[in-house]
Amino acid sequence: MLGFLTRRVLYGIFTLWVLSIVSFLVITLPPGDFVDMYVETLVGEAGVGTPAGDKIEEVIRAEYGLDKPVMVQYGKWMLKVVRGNFGISVEFNRPVLEVVSDKLLLTVIVAVATIVLTWFAAIPIGIYSAVRHHSIEDYSLTFLGFLGLAIPDFLLALMLMWIGYFYFDFSVGGLFTREYAGANVPWTMGKVVDLLAHLWIPAIVLGTSGTAAIIRIMRANLLDELSKPYVVTARAKGLHEWKAVMKYPVRVALNPILSLSAYIFPVLISGSIIVSVVLGLPTVGPLLLRALLAEDLFMASSIVLMLGGMTVLGTIVSDILLVIADPRIRMVNQ
Repeated sequence: MLGFLTRRVLYGIFTLWVLSIVSFLVITLPPGDFVDMYVETLVGEAGVGTPAGDKIEEVIRAEYGLDKPVMVQYGKWMLKVVRGNFGISVEFNRPVLEVVSDKLLLTVIVAVATIVLTWFAAIPIGIYSAVRHHSIEDYSLTFLGFLGLAIPDFLLALMLMWIGYFYFDFSVGGLFTREYAGANVPWTMGKVVDLLAHLWIPAIVLGTSGTAAIIRIMRANLLDELSKPYVVTARAKGLHEWKAVMKYPVRVALNPILSLSAYIFPVLISGSIIVSVVLGLPTVGPLLLRALLAEDLFMASSIVLMLGGMTVLGTIVSDILLVIADPRIRMVNQ
């Protein structure tokens, strides 16, 4: 088990290193950067290319280290990242970690809440739908699942906002009330309670499509397991129906769902940008969009690297869960 985890961690470190190179280079591919936009804002379009404009651009590039070749910029950035310094955001003129930290925490909280809600809703429904396949309940749940997959998350967010405002005179946007909003408000029990009161709305919106997909996966895999000889033998020996289902078939059917957990975090974060903008959520998604539009190199690269780190961490966690759930995987990796 220790050797298995060590290999996974080493693979994860190598993957992050490759991802850091790719993300840094891809973000530098478009022509121009934040400095060009900033200089044009300062001196006007007519001042670009003049000696005064060139001098301002030269000073700004030297200040942020953008006057060096791309690979030199990457090398200096990575040396800082290893020491926990992700560089300076040229748009905010503040350390990247300082800008991202509070939003990253809220992003993880929203993602975890969505995952918990998704699993607690989808797995029991998928099991019930498989056991009662071709029944009215199964067809009804299948219809609701397809409906959940068909409705875009941002449209569901808009519908909930309209229903909340029109019928209940209540705003469903954001994660806090005005009293607790803002990065400078300290974490107290009141702020935690306020967060929990608002957290269920984005969790439902973001988890709808995922819940529907997991229901279909769980149902299909469990149906395949229920037709195998060991389940038929267990039933023939008089084992209680739910015990015959829950003892082994469900554990085996969970494998694909556990393996998908590696991708839930980044998908929720990157896929929730529009939802976060619609609901006004103070998460990393809108910040990444803003950094890409502003061509803020260090901010965008750092966020992409953090998303990659979440993917690697999710992969390791899913591998551990798979080894615990299925002893056959443990034997293969010994």
